[in-house]
Amino acid sequence: MRKLSGWALYVRRDQWSADAATAKCHACTTFDSRSATFFSMSVDSVPVIKARDITMSFDEHQVLRGVDLTVQRGEIVALLGPNGAGKTTFLEILEGFRRPTSGQVTVLGATPLTAGEDWRSRVGVVLQSWRDHSLWRVGELISHAGEFYRPYGSPDRPRPWPIDDLLARVGLRDKVSQKISSLSGGERRRLDLAIGLIGRPDLLFLAEPTNGLDPQARSELHDLIVELADDEVTVLMATHDLGEAEKIADRLLILTGGRFVADESPDQLRR
Repeated sequence: MRKLSGWALYVRRDQWSADAATAKCHACTTFDSRSATFFSMSVDSVPVIKARDITMSFDEHQVLRGVDLTVQRGEIVALLGPNGAGKTTFLEILEGFRRPTSGQVTVLGATPLTAGEDWRSRVGVVLQSWRDHSLWRVGELISHAGEFYRPYGSPDRPRPWPIDDLLARVGLRDKVSQKISSLSGGERRRLDLAIGLIGRPDLLFLAEPTNGLDPQARSELHDLIVELADDEVTVLMATHDLGEAEKIADRLLILTGGRFVADESPDQLRR
């Protein structure tokens, strides 16, 4: 159960079939009129992510072995598994950075590997680590990154995210003039998140998003992820932290041996 704006919404967003051609809600819900907009994810909606029979091999080593996945708009999906299970490879395929050996994948209605810049503007990516411009100041880097998204804004979803508001949301408002090289590890991780969010994405990929964050910052990030999903942003996060995944995710995917061995809600997985 999630608390949304002061009322309780009893809904199991994890209960969407991954095998059906169209999404089908299996859950019963109790809600008032203020929560009715949640059901903009209608049963015939187009999935945000649809992967079918994805395989990936490196020479003789098969990393992914016929992976299937369907993710609907506004879902928070956590991808878990041991090191070497294929989590990063699978995310790179969905992000358009790697071509699968076989299988079909569409993300936001397009093939990621060949999609154009307008598609890329709708996708946010927070890598586990990245090489940044350490001599830049926080506000300068965010402003520079945000200019890419400006041509792709619309009246109902202006882009980029206003810098002051975004830095406040990730806890960096007072660091706007500070050089990136002087940030702590946790502050640099907040900056990673800001870079992933500056374009106000429809789909956000997160790799170990809370690495280096203190407990308060972790809690604030969890709240932000839930708020994004309530605004119908789809979130797919790779994490080793089962407790974190259980707290915020609608579905938990466990990848091992190149296959999903579980695709269930936190409650179902605990049983």
